[in-house]
Amino acid sequence: MTDKKLYLKFVDANVQGIISLYWDNAPETCKAIWGALERPIRWQTTHAIFSGPEIMMGIPEENRNFDPTKLPPENQTIIPEAGELLWYYQPKNFFKIDPTEFWEVGMFYAHGGRTFGPTGWIPCTYFGRMTEGLDAVAEQCRKIRIEGAKIVEFGRLA
Repeated sequence: MTDKKLYLKFVDANVQGIISLYWDNAPETCKAIWGALERPIRWQTTHAIFSGPEIMMGIPEENRNFDPTKLPPENQTIIPEAGELLWYYQPKNFFKIDPTEFWEVGMFYAHGGRTFGPTGWIPCTYFGRMTEGLDAVAEQCRKIRIEGAKIVEFGRLA
């Protein structure tokens, strides 16, 4: 299983990075994300507000083929490394300021990130790391802060 990889691509810029999964440290999360990406997803990706150099995307309803409440905490941290991808689930009505449900994948594109939100520190499961193409992807991530949300495709590497 460790040879299975993902990609994250900025569609309009045709910039792509390759993601190696942490199968040894987050096997259940890797299996769930891999299964959800049977069909690639496209998402209007935004920049994080609280956590620093992070972009965030959701998993659309049509790709939600696992129960997020059954995933155990795996490979958790609050201080990610550049290129790491996280999984975070927020049930409905979790936050006072936002009652929506989140199925979130985030990617930290530089050092100095932290998983901090409106309620404080939030440990998240880190399931992979961009091992190829990070510099070009990071350039696109930084542009989101100035230009606004961008369409990203996220899927299995063929």
